[in-house]
Amino acid sequence: MLNHRFLCRNEDLKEMLESNKESLKLEAMKRIVGLIAKGKNASELFPAVVKNVASKNIELKKLVYVYLVRYAEEQQDLALLSISTFQRALKDPNQLIRASALRVLSSIRVPIIVPIMMLAIKEAATDLSPYVRKTAAHAIQKLYSLDPDQKEHLIEVIEKLLKDKSTLVAGSVVMAFEEVCPDRIDLIHKNYRKLCNLLVDVEEWGQVVIIHMLTRYARTQFVSPWREDAMFDENNEKAFYDSEEERKVEQTKPYIMDPDHRLLLRNTKPLLQSRNTAVVMAVSQLYWHLAPKHELSIITKSLVRLLRSHREVQYVVLQNIATMSIQRKGMFEPFMKSFYVRSTDATHIKTLKLEILTNLANEANISTILREFQTYVKSQDKAFAAATIQAIGRCATNISEVTDTCLNGLVLLLSNRDETVVAESVVVIKKLLQTQPSQHSDIIKHMAKLFDNITVPMARASILWLMGEYCEHVPKIAPDVLRKMAKTFTNEEDIVKLQIVNLAAKLYLTNSKQTKLLTQYILNLGKYDQNYDIRDRTRFIRQLIVPNEKSGALSKYARRILMAPKPAPVLQSAFKDRDRFQLGTLSHTLNSQASGYLELSDWPAVAPDQSVRNVEVVEPAGAPALRKSKTAKSNEKFYSDSEEEEEEEEEGSSSEESVSESESEENSDDSNKSSSSQSEKSSSESDSEKKKKTLKNKKLQQQKPDILIITYLPPQIMQKTLLLIIMTKYILIHIVLSISTQFFVNCMCSLLHLCVFLACQFDVVSWHVHVSLQASSPVFVPETSHELLHRMTGKGLSAQYRFTRQPCIYGNSMVSLQLTLSNSSDQALENIHISEKSSTGQNIHRFNAIERLEPQASVTVSMGVDFNDSTQAANFQLCTKEDEFSVSIQPAVGELLLPITMSEADFTKEQEHRAG
Repeated sequence: MLNHRFLCRNEDLKEMLESNKESLKLEAMKRIVGLIAKGKNASELFPAVVKNVASKNIELKKLVYVYLVRYAEEQQDLALLSISTFQRALKDPNQLIRASALRVLSSIRVPIIVPIMMLAIKEAATDLSPYVRKTAAHAIQKLYSLDPDQKEHLIEVIEKLLKDKSTLVAGSVVMAFEEVCPDRIDLIHKNYRKLCNLLVDVEEWGQVVIIHMLTRYARTQFVSPWREDAMFDENNEKAFYDSEEERKVEQTKPYIMDPDHRLLLRNTKPLLQSRNTAVVMAVSQLYWHLAPKHELSIITKSLVRLLRSHREVQYVVLQNIATMSIQRKGMFEPFMKSFYVRSTDATHIKTLKLEILTNLANEANISTILREFQTYVKSQDKAFAAATIQAIGRCATNISEVTDTCLNGLVLLLSNRDETVVAESVVVIKKLLQTQPSQHSDIIKHMAKLFDNITVPMARASILWLMGEYCEHVPKIAPDVLRKMAKTFTNEEDIVKLQIVNLAAKLYLTNSKQTKLLTQYILNLGKYDQNYDIRDRTRFIRQLIVPNEKSGALSKYARRILMAPKPAPVLQSAFKDRDRFQLGTLSHTLNSQASGYLELSDWPAVAPDQSVRNVEVVEPAGAPALRKSKTAKSNEKFYSDSEEEEEEEEEGSSSEESVSESESEENSDDSNKSSSSQSEKSSSESDSEKKKKTLKNKKLQQQKPDILIITYLPPQIMQKTLLLIIMTKYILIHIVLSISTQFFVNCMCSLLHLCVFLACQFDVVSWHVHVSLQASSPVFVPETSHELLHRMTGKGLSAQYRFTRQPCIYGNSMVSLQLTLSNSSDQALENIHISEKSSTGQNIHRFNAIERLEPQASVTVSMGVDFNDSTQAANFQLCTKEDEFSVSIQPAVGELLLPITMSEADFTKEQEHRAG
């Protein structure tokens, strides 16, 4: 029975929307949005819906905006009346409302509100919410299509959004860049490395857009890696630091890949494991167009994996593989069996697989491929069987060792009951016989005998062409065939009639005694044919071969014209010229340039300046002043070999500065003034007093060089600083064993400053804000568990996991997880553990191996996973004594966050710092 509760008419929905009860309005909007989702038209309800755009109910307002986004363009007049409401909604505290308002505003396609849209986009581009900034990037494309004159203003917004560090915004702003100003490569320079590093965490469709953009960018900024003298050193850093003189010398050295070029290849490689086929295809085309030739093999398995997807995906992937296999057969030859045709494949899929198998054919595997083709010829799919015969002909042309074998096989197919197979065989044999006609006269005779049984016009025309072209090899059979054709001339198809006229003309020139009357008869028939092409051809042939008073000088060369040797046709792949289009694009699929297609530029002969991609590092606000006022002098001291007295003076001055700096940072601004006055006063002291003070400071620094700087630091920074000091001291001791101890002590002050600076840089939050932050316990801990391993997949072993939302005892950066392992089989499971070689980049603290788990028993264990502040899944193997099972833990964003308690003033300060 139908549920009439959901079968409301538009009049009922209008009444519900106009009622005073919020619950009725909300129920009506839910039903209206449901109608839209089903593809039904609800435009009549626009006036009633737009009245609720200013509702205070957040849920109702969201649904109203969903409706308006769908119908704002159709009902522009009514939508314009609510412009002021949308503008107020842009200031709403709820980020979803702000984004929805901007989305509706950009959907109103009226030029008069362009200034309002531009102002809204600029404000949204600086919004604190990345979701709103993402919506602003989407609105840029809509505004540009409405008013292209706003391009310059939109480019300014795009330039600002490109600097955004949120992965939610990256894909959308690059899409806006591709639509508005794809030629402004200069906007990408400073953001290139950031985009490469964010690529793994960007949403899937954003990854596709960014990869295609970076492919075009790389082709303009890097030198071709396809040179024979290319060198590929992934750890090469010399390009960052070499001097101008070294660069001049290296111009004569072999090519070395640019580090930024390698960065792009290295950061896109993990995306070959993506579940999204478009991402895998985008990375594959990037490697095809940018990677060195010896690295292309890594994309092969990923492309073959995509062949298990739907037909639509298979079609696009197979087209790209067909293009690749022409130039690089070795890439896909090990996976040749993956391209064998299945009975369940569609015809277009079968044809593409057949194309790839033909491209992969060589002397080593041709016997296997031909055996496979023999099965395909018997297929009930006639179009596929005909395509197989053409593929056999291509193999015979490309591989001379099997030409005779293929010809004999095609001749046997002439006895097939299927006319389509016979006709296609005749056409292919005709092309193959042109290579060695004198050696295959028997085949021509055999085809002449079968001529009466062949009814397909193209096949009959091909046999007649062979008879006329090689009539000298079959002098007795050709005139008889012409005699039969003269009887049925009027009933033949036009393509057959043209070949009959050609055959008559050639036999007239080579054997006029037997065929003179037949030729005249056929020319008379053609003279009055209904087709004007045949009439025209007949008149031309008569004037050419039958001399008379009106004939010109051309008749003297009739034999040379008609009997001229023809070059053998070259059987080529239909995908041979598709490499002019970028792989994975619509133009490549259609083999024709589509609207909006951007061609890949050629590699530059000389690489542009790579310093344009360098980004100045801005020190965080509140970091301690780590630079010395006399850096130049200390550098000169470090690299010079001056006398000991000068060194001692400089060491004393440096130690004095370090003490004054530490004291000034401990005290207030007034103490800074006093310390500066003390330094001025100390500069006027006598030489003896200077030396005493220098020795005193030097001794103090040697005894306690660390405490002077560390005492004022927060605990977290202090811990990291001490760790860095221990590490750097240990390393420095081993490096400078041959250097004097005095020199080692002199370096400790600069080393200590560096350690403090690095500790501040490594911290996620600025150290001056960290002082007031306190971790708090979670408000809510869900008890629901997620399935890690099903009992059917695990052969009786099942696993559930849940996030405890408690500090992990295994590490500060790890997320605490609780695993419940159950044995639902009839036998005990032994040695349950996590494989040590199974983690993929994440640091995993494994639980202790469970020696034995009895049947129908369960055990709970804990583990820790460092997700590296990313939502990328942690993949590992859960093992028993006999089996290994691949499992994956996908964290939600909220599980990676640490609850923090802070004052309202600190929150406001941190919010302003993040916005800046």
